[in-house]
Amino acid sequence: MATSQDQSLDSSSDETCQLRFREKLLAIDLELKVQDVESLKFLCRGFIPQNKMDKCSSALQLFDYLTTGEMISVKDTFFLAELLYTIKQNYLLRHLDYTKQQVECFLPIRGKLSPFRKLLFELSEGIDEENLKAIIFLLADKIPKGLTSSLSLFADLEKNTEIDEDNVILLEKVFKKVAPFLLRKIENYKREKAAQEVTPPVDKETESLPQGQEEIFTPSDIKRFHGALTETIMYRMDRKHRGHCIIINNHSFTSLKDRPGTHRDAECLKLVFEWLGFTAHKYDDVTKGVMDKILQEYKSHPGHADGDCFVFCILTHGEFGAVYSSDGVLIPIRSIMYHFTAQQCPGLAHKPKLFFIQACQGSEVQTSVLTEADAQNSKHLSLMDSVPTEADFLLGLATVPGYMSFRHIRDGSWYIQSLCSHLKKLVPRQEDILSILTAVNNDVSQQVNSDGTLRQMPQPAFTLRRKLVFPVPQNELLLL
Repeated sequence: MATSQDQSLDSSSDETCQLRFREKLLAIDLELKVQDVESLKFLCRGFIPQNKMDKCSSALQLFDYLTTGEMISVKDTFFLAELLYTIKQNYLLRHLDYTKQQVECFLPIRGKLSPFRKLLFELSEGIDEENLKAIIFLLADKIPKGLTSSLSLFADLEKNTEIDEDNVILLEKVFKKVAPFLLRKIENYKREKAAQEVTPPVDKETESLPQGQEEIFTPSDIKRFHGALTETIMYRMDRKHRGHCIIINNHSFTSLKDRPGTHRDAECLKLVFEWLGFTAHKYDDVTKGVMDKILQEYKSHPGHADGDCFVFCILTHGEFGAVYSSDGVLIPIRSIMYHFTAQQCPGLAHKPKLFFIQACQGSEVQTSVLTEADAQNSKHLSLMDSVPTEADFLLGLATVPGYMSFRHIRDGSWYIQSLCSHLKKLVPRQEDILSILTAVNNDVSQQVNSDGTLRQMPQPAFTLRRKLVFPVPQNELLLL
């Protein structure tokens, strides 16, 4: 029988755990924005009584309801982790001792959000202000006036039984007129729902065991399970070193104009990739002959065997599908990348190979004094023609085929500066490289030159087979 002292110690330990649990919730609350709270409330529909939800005005109140309803507890915070993952606040998972990859691995067996709820949330993320106005106009006879967000619109349609998990006809009609690019999400939802009806879901009764009963999986089982899933969906990033990063930085040319501002790009790339654990090598004003030597050296570099990844950055003039050496020779991008195929470079077989090209892909035009184009002549080809047909390559181009990319003569190029900034910002949030490049696309597409007449749209092409997520560096990065 436990003594009163034992009972006192147990009570003290429980109180300490409860306090730490609430401290974690408070820390999350402090980093959430108003829109994040609204998103969480929408995702929690069905888990919390509507009368309580209507009174909920903060994340802390929401957390209280989830705790009271035993949706989250000291011993099980996964549902909150799922919610944060769904609203893309992955950096907050650290407060719950989860990573983005762990959440992704356990979602198939522990996830609680319904496919319908996730569909509506994903649709809301794709609706911009103009889309929303158009949808509200089309549905004026079905919804009250004054709705200001897509989430409140969907909530009202649900409340009035205009839509539910078995009826998305209205959504299809509206999105066909207003945002046809989102119809694929609805089609995917219908397809997955039909598949579930054919194959009933696995019984989840064993997920929540009575207190005191042994878990089905031991910690070592879970660790092995997580490791196997991670290996399947992500590139390995735990070898002796991250890999080599080559930076070709062409400023001066024999027959083309100089590229002022490129050194800013080169230094930023060197800093960021060294921060990510790469060994960075910068080469300035590289001739065709020197480029051939560099390619031959790293094609057969013994260090690839113990590395996770390989990065090759080129800052120069160009035309579509090719870049210029400092002595004016046009080098096809494909021929550069070909040196690192599995056949040519066995040390990089099955490992991600990333190429980032800051060079125009179209004809030069007149620009403002401080903004220059990196273009020469234009050839319109398919972007994938530049990428080797085998797996594990990624090509990040500063601009779409046929168009210019821009470089500020003091601050560097729009694309490279955005790439470095987003790597610094999103790697600690454990975003994968394609998500990071999507954010770069969005950022660069919104930039304009000094007179507001010129824009740029980057474009990646890839044959990656898994997610590429860089480990979170432990040291701080201070950009120039």
